[in-house]
Amino acid sequence: MRPQLRVYRDERGRELFDLPGAPLPDPDTPAPVRFLPEFDNVVHAHADRTRIERGSAHHQHVLPKTFLLDGFVGGTWRLVRSRGKMTLEISPFEEITRDERVALAEEAMRLLGFLASGGVEDVRVCVRFAPAGN
Repeated sequence: MRPQLRVYRDERGRELFDLPGAPLPDPDTPAPVRFLPEFDNVVHAHADRTRIERGSAHHQHVLPKTFLLDGFVGGTWRLVRSRGKMTLEISPFEEITRDERVALAEEAMRLLGFLASGGVEDVRVCVRFAPAGN
């Protein structure tokens, strides 16, 4: 397939492949916040995790549900259900900015809306942030 693909090199000189004509964002374009499910391929399929982790200190935490900030693992999340209520608890590995907090809360509300839409009755949803580093 090589002749049919666009070939690039990364910082280490390794070959990367892409579809010809596929759009390439500006390298300075921030990646959107994303909540990933448990054992998601995005996190676990990387041979070189420096592409998604900002250091090795949090590697042991990247097994439960994680979230991405600007394309990097930023912490974990969990869903807490109680009668008539769903809370998405966000636990960042490090202090996050106000803008990151807002982006996380907005994406969390979209996720909660999706999760609550499968229920038969009305469910209250909320987002809670745990202190950084927990």
